[in-house]
Amino acid sequence: MTIPAHVRDQFSPSRIHFDSASLGLAPAATTAALADAIAAGSRGEVAAQDYDLAIARARQAYATIVGCPVDWLAITTPVSVATGHAAALLRPGETVLVAEEEFTSVLFPFLAREGDGIVVRQVPIAELLDHIDPSVEMVAVSAVQSADGYRLDLDALATRAKEAGALTYVDITQAAGWITIDASRFDMTSAGLYKWLCSPRGSGFFSVAPHLWDRMAALAPGWYSGQDPWTSTYRAPFRQADNARRYDVSPAWLCWEGAAPALELLATLDPATVGSHNIGLANRLRTGLGMPPSDSAIVSTDLSPGQVRALDELGVNVASRDGRTRFSFHLYNSEAEVEKTVDALTAEPSNLG
Repeated sequence: MTIPAHVRDQFSPSRIHFDSASLGLAPAATTAALADAIAAGSRGEVAAQDYDLAIARARQAYATIVGCPVDWLAITTPVSVATGHAAALLRPGETVLVAEEEFTSVLFPFLAREGDGIVVRQVPIAELLDHIDPSVEMVAVSAVQSADGYRLDLDALATRAKEAGALTYVDITQAAGWITIDASRFDMTSAGLYKWLCSPRGSGFFSVAPHLWDRMAALAPGWYSGQDPWTSTYRAPFRQADNARRYDVSPAWLCWEGAAPALELLATLDPATVGSHNIGLANRLRTGLGMPPSDSAIVSTDLSPGQVRALDELGVNVASRDGRTRFSFHLYNSEAEVEKTVDALTAEPSNLG
């Protein structure tokens, strides 16, 4: 299956954007929604409560994308805020299992608690599943590694963690939208929406299973985490929401005005279809560069200075991550773009070995 034309028509990049792992492109619907919201706000035509509709729309669409009940979802900003909640669950002497190569938004909140006595056990990502056993209280890991696109077997993670009695915290930022996700299989997941979900930076979600709602305290509860935010703005008593909204942060309103239409667009697609498209493009690049195929939409490789210059001259957006060049492919990319890129790269001496 291919990406529907009405979806592709929402995007009009002026450069070849092979960098969705850093920053996804906004669809036309998001651009229009942001422009309308800014204009209405400048005219004084918006009340603060009006932004609740976009947040509710985004929450519902995201729930569809990741297969998660709506009442499990809290809005968040950076992933590290969600990770901080997960880290706060651990008591002195308890162990969290993490990947050595992990992005620091998943890693640092746990390392920051080593002084409190929690044990951070770091292992290579390729060996992480083999280290899940009853000595581990929590596994914290990204579904797809940011630097090189390594995909974790999420089914195996859920099964082995359940057998070991370990909690799971999974960052799905680099997976949601192009991998079929069942977030309800994990105790906690988090995602920034500004990459593969094509939303403004400042929007994100934190899923929390119901069995943790009374066990895990909200680290920074505020008015928007109340049962009724608009009657939770002043005075005691403490009155938090009776579901995962208790972990809501105060929303960056315009971000959510842009996120709602982007998520609603992506919620109409089968992530497996998007993934097949993305991985197909990634493997075409791999073949052109003499690399073996993979199951990821991200390609990390060594390029010569001449190849890097060739990409810039062609107008190709890529990223430098962990000392290598990272390509990442999404629904607005085409095979023709990959062919042009392969031609440019193979015309220059390579560092591949």
